[in-house]
Amino acid sequence: MQLTKFEELDLNPAILKAIEEMGFEEMSPIQAKAIPLILEGKDVVGQAQTGTGKTAAFGIPLLMKIDPKDKSLQAIVLCPTRELAIQVAEELRKLAKFMHGIKVLPVYGGQEISKQIRSLKTGVQIIIGTPGRVMDHMRRKTIRLDDIRMVVLDEADEMLNMGFRDDIETILGQVPEQRQTLLFSATMPQPILDIAKTYQKDAQMVRVVKKELTVPKIEQYYYEVTPKNKEEVLSRLLDMYNPKLALVFCNTKKQVDELTGALQGRGYFAEGLHGDMKQQQRDRVMNKFRNGKTEILVATDVAARGIDVDNVEAVFNYDVPQDDEYYVHRIGRTGRAGREGKAFTLVTGREIYKLKDIMRYCKTKIKARQIPSINDVTSVKAGKILDKASVLIQDEDLGRMISIIEERVNNEDYTSLELAAAFLKMALGNDSYKEEDETSVIDDFGDTGAEEGMVRLFINLGKNQKVKPGDILGAIAGETGMPGKLIGSIDMYDKYTFVEVPREYASEVIQVMKTAKIKGKSINIEPANKK
Repeated sequence: MQLTKFEELDLNPAILKAIEEMGFEEMSPIQAKAIPLILEGKDVVGQAQTGTGKTAAFGIPLLMKIDPKDKSLQAIVLCPTRELAIQVAEELRKLAKFMHGIKVLPVYGGQEISKQIRSLKTGVQIIIGTPGRVMDHMRRKTIRLDDIRMVVLDEADEMLNMGFRDDIETILGQVPEQRQTLLFSATMPQPILDIAKTYQKDAQMVRVVKKELTVPKIEQYYYEVTPKNKEEVLSRLLDMYNPKLALVFCNTKKQVDELTGALQGRGYFAEGLHGDMKQQQRDRVMNKFRNGKTEILVATDVAARGIDVDNVEAVFNYDVPQDDEYYVHRIGRTGRAGREGKAFTLVTGREIYKLKDIMRYCKTKIKARQIPSINDVTSVKAGKILDKASVLIQDEDLGRMISIIEERVNNEDYTSLELAAAFLKMALGNDSYKEEDETSVIDDFGDTGAEEGMVRLFINLGKNQKVKPGDILGAIAGETGMPGKLIGSIDMYDKYTFVEVPREYASEVIQVMKTAKIKGKSINIEPANKK
């Protein structure tokens, strides 16, 4: 019988604790098949696409085999690109969070080699690197392979496509004979099989090939957001579309708990559902969702299995799913029984590439949408209220109500139109957004004269205050945590400065910088030319 839960494996408690904190509920198919074999010490060839959990499939057993007290290099993972190397290193650091003494270092071209050499001198047990840069370090003798216990080739087919075959074979030829070799690839062309045959011993083949995925006819949209704005954007979409029943998917149990609490705090009828809840709790939550007492169900993929509610009007991917198949399962919860359905995905930063993978594998089109402004939300909500009022006018006898209105208007100094406007405002409710509140604005800047995708901001400091462009850049990057390279042109004048920032960061920059100081001076910052 195949194991499904991480707790069923004989893992280091520190790794189990990290897996728990990362919110993984059970093993993905590639993890369930590969991890036990790797823990047994076998060489493995794994066929799996990106987004199937393969990093943890080799990362967990790799960490199990590292001796934290030994500061020599014990494992090396080869990746085709710097982006993947950084991503794999981050994942391994998360898995090793509670293991003391483990050092992971990504090495890749494009970064100053002297910086990597300094880090290597402090003692690194695991290197994640691109073949070219690893070879460079081998020539300089700053990487020594004498104590390597495990080698992983990640996305091996991509490395061959990029012309790294000779480098890979040179590296594998210099690694000790007594080692474990793991090879992961989305496809299995002959050159991959040749490498496996030459450099692996009695390798076990593990295949998780995705079945053909088809998505139902559901309107699918995505919104590019910053992590800090996700909750606000979700709230706007919920208000704008006002679904009677909605499912919101998160990747981890922790995120489900946090988002459920945040939505409840904003006044939504929301409940959470995940694997840590007792069956009795889960049944209670599901019953409330089925009978409409709970309008928004926030869930993990595992907990949502078996949810069979016909009238879900919208699905929100608060987190982009880790697996392409999960995307199909998620959005398939809406648009049932011939009804219309909508699916919305919130995308942050590099997740856009993952979403493009999903579109490719699922052969579906997910359209980009602008984040709705406050005015958009208000207009849509007002329109729905007025539509209901039109139905009442047609279907109901409103004679008594008209008499009351006429009597009030005759005795007061306002018109029936003003009274209707007041009723509409009352019906809209006390929104959590206030139009005059600049801090809640996400994308209401209009044209500020910046490049496409950017917002031009005005700052009331310039050359006369002995401020330099570097001071502006450093302050914005330092206060907001936004990478400095994302900041656009900085035009400095005697008494003021214009700076361009990505549109999705603009509201955050304005909010944070209002209380910040540059060179000890308080500043005023606002969108340029805003009228």
